[in-house]
Amino acid sequence: MNKKVFLSFDVEEFDMPLEYQHAISVADQMQVGINGLDAIQPVLERAPSTLFTTANFANHFPERIRMLAEKHEIASHTFYHTDYETADLLKSRIRLEEITGKKVTGLRMPRMRPVLMKDVLEAGYQYDSSINPTWLPGRYNNFHLPRTAYKEEDIMRIPASVSPGIRIPLFWLSFKNMPYTVYKQLCLQTLAKDGYLCLYFHPWEFTPIEPYGLPAYTRRWCGPLLIERLMQLVKDLSKDASFDTMNQFGFPVLMK
Repeated sequence: MNKKVFLSFDVEEFDMPLEYQHAISVADQMQVGINGLDAIQPVLERAPSTLFTTANFANHFPERIRMLAEKHEIASHTFYHTDYETADLLKSRIRLEEITGKKVTGLRMPRMRPVLMKDVLEAGYQYDSSINPTWLPGRYNNFHLPRTAYKEEDIMRIPASVSPGIRIPLFWLSFKNMPYTVYKQLCLQTLAKDGYLCLYFHPWEFTPIEPYGLPAYTRRWCGPLLIERLMQLVKDLSKDASFDTMNQFGFPVLMK
């Protein structure tokens, strides 16, 4: 079986400082977000990716999102990153389709918040990637959920990858804070076991975010150093797998 890496980015307004009582204007949130897209361009040129995008961000930069849709998958990150109501599932999908001229089939909820699959199905999606099947203190405890992709109420659920066994998460914070060799080895172990990897990051991580009052563990390796680190990961994983978008190539692998 051809192994796959599904690299994804949550393309959003940079509102994370608000979680830590650090004021940031909407204009600055958008500017950091678009600076992040500029920063990850070398990665996007090398690896087809899935960009889970808020409709709010896309409304501010429609031409950029339309251009990215030519090579990458644009999926929904709902309408706003902070505020949410169920109607945003449909509204965001419709707006992203208007901007890109392409069908939007995937969803990831901001901050991996829970969502009912019946609502996702009614809003017209085919898959959801809103699960980190591990324990993250203060956020969620998802040890009871499947570690790999599964069907729920006619929606394919594609969790973020965690290692076999003790379920070490392979998400953005692990990439920043683990020694690179350890993180890469966990990725390769998971790839060998599952046949695929689902990895996710945020464009704003790849900008200098030190001034925004964030905890050290969230801003370590930010900016150009993080780009170099991710480029190295793409290069290393390319030896064992190919990179694909989640909508075009994932389902034959995930339904094995």
